[in-house]
Amino acid sequence: MKQQNVLKVILNSSVPSVKEAGRDLTYLAVVVVGIAVTGGLFYVIFKELFSSSSPNKIYGAALEKCRAHPEIIGALGGPIKGYGETTRRGRRRHVSHREYIKNGTKHIQLVFYIEGIEPIKGTVHLDAKENPESGRYDFCYIFVDFDTYPKRTIIVEDNR
Repeated sequence: MKQQNVLKVILNSSVPSVKEAGRDLTYLAVVVVGIAVTGGLFYVIFKELFSSSSPNKIYGAALEKCRAHPEIIGALGGPIKGYGETTRRGRRRHVSHREYIKNGTKHIQLVFYIEGIEPIKGTVHLDAKENPESGRYDFCYIFVDFDTYPKRTIIVEDNR
């Protein structure tokens, strides 16, 4: 009798129950899904912020070209700042962009706004196409429309 009780204790302590195995499997599945979601988020963040073909990088390069253009500096005054769409509550959001394919080449169009110390504002329009060899985007055109009367447009770059 003592041997049977000892054997039952040994068997019960060494073999996990089905309930414990199911719980362990559930925890493992949650951890694997969490790692996959985190990896996906890191990929999207890296692609958006550090890729040379992201809209934010193209926006930054175009803004620098606008800041260096003497006619724009003369029209707006310095320092020039750029921003994206504005919501009804006055908050500035992302730069609006549109990606498309023309003749087998990827293109991207961006629209953003610039302003300086003068009371006028400018709307920057640009189109960039992907260079097949380098994978980077080259500007087709960049021009700035000002909200003045009469309407004024400054061409920063035109490679069409």
